[in-house]
Amino acid sequence: MKNGEIIEKFKYPSPHPEIELFSVTYYSNGLRIKGMLAEPTADGEYEGFLYLRGGIKNVGKVRAGRLIQFASEGFVVFAPYYRGNKGGEGNEDFAGEDRYDALGGMELLKNHPKTAEGRIHVFGFSRGGVMALLTGIHDHDVCSAVTWGGVSDMELTYYEREDLRRMMKRVIGGTPAKYPERYKWRTPLYSLEQLLAPVLIIHGEQDGNVSFDHAVKLEKRLKELGKSVETWYYKEYTHYFPPKKNREIVRRLTHWMKTR
Repeated sequence: MKNGEIIEKFKYPSPHPEIELFSVTYYSNGLRIKGMLAEPTADGEYEGFLYLRGGIKNVGKVRAGRLIQFASEGFVVFAPYYRGNKGGEGNEDFAGEDRYDALGGMELLKNHPKTAEGRIHVFGFSRGGVMALLTGIHDHDVCSAVTWGGVSDMELTYYEREDLRRMMKRVIGGTPAKYPERYKWRTPLYSLEQLLAPVLIIHGEQDGNVSFDHAVKLEKRLKELGKSVETWYYKEYTHYFPPKKNREIVRRLTHWMKTR
């Protein structure tokens, strides 16, 4: 089987009459991985949208409503649950080998009958920001990459988030002091030379989950490399934006994607 090949696809209840939802099992580097697919019911071709969630395990779940929000803007949207979740094989390892689940999601969208050829974007929220950047680094077919409240530096995350340290030591195998190369491998800042897609960085400056420093470091490095980068920074917001503002930014960022 090829990476991204769909093994099983079951209809999932959708609250939106013009968007169909599916629970999908697909192939990723020898493993069966689960994910959710949202696609407009109307005939035609749509741009692809790879949604990469934050968190780990039951923290930062893929929500059907969020996928429908993006699909309603005219996209075929796919969100991997990452390995080890929802009955998928393997173990999620926080932007380690599970990056291949995102890359498999790219292949799934490339082969989707409703996806316009050569038009796939990646979006990452929180920890998904790292995943989105890594996807663009590995797959040069990515048209644009958006990171919203996104992690860009795994070592910085370890030191900032005392509540995550135990999990990170367990999943990654130790501390940044003991295994700096493992944290560096998970940090896209060190390999942005390979990223071709334009990047949009969205971040609340009061973010206490993923500090504003992540956005600043990413912007600085992209500019040093002469990469295409745009920033939407919000002084008053934290990791989570008010619903009205959230909807406004979704419309704006999806328009930004389609013009890249």
